[in-house]
Amino acid sequence: MNLELAASLCKQFEGFRSKPYLCPANVATIGYGSTYYADGRKVTLQDSPIGEAVANALLMHELEHTYLQGVLRNCPILMTDERKCNAIVDFCYNLGIGRLQTSTLKRKINASDWEGAKEQLMLWNKGGGKVLSGLTKRRTAECALLN
Repeated sequence: MNLELAASLCKQFEGFRSKPYLCPANVATIGYGSTYYADGRKVTLQDSPIGEAVANALLMHELEHTYLQGVLRNCPILMTDERKCNAIVDFCYNLGIGRLQTSTLKRKINASDWEGAKEQLMLWNKGGGKVLSGLTKRRTAECALLN
């Protein structure tokens, strides 16, 4: 499955940082929001900077080997719809597969209730109990892929 749409959303909303940093969830992160390297090592704040090409390769590896697999395990219906699958892969890259596993969003997707899925996506726009404009924009972009 082509994950360029998910990668594009990730790049747009995560942004690129060559040096390791702590994300809002207080996790060491690098590149386009990567928390692990392709060999399974966790990112640490002591790691060396990386270039955009390395960050892109790392993002694609995570999308293909972690997030796509988790999305399809939870929502096998998405195997036949690349656009919708890309939206949910981006959601999971942002929030983790665990959020999808136990969510009403998963039930809506598996029932092909796309309007309900959009409503559920839009509920995930808060950080620290406050609505964040960046998350609202990201969820809106994901919803557009569910059409």
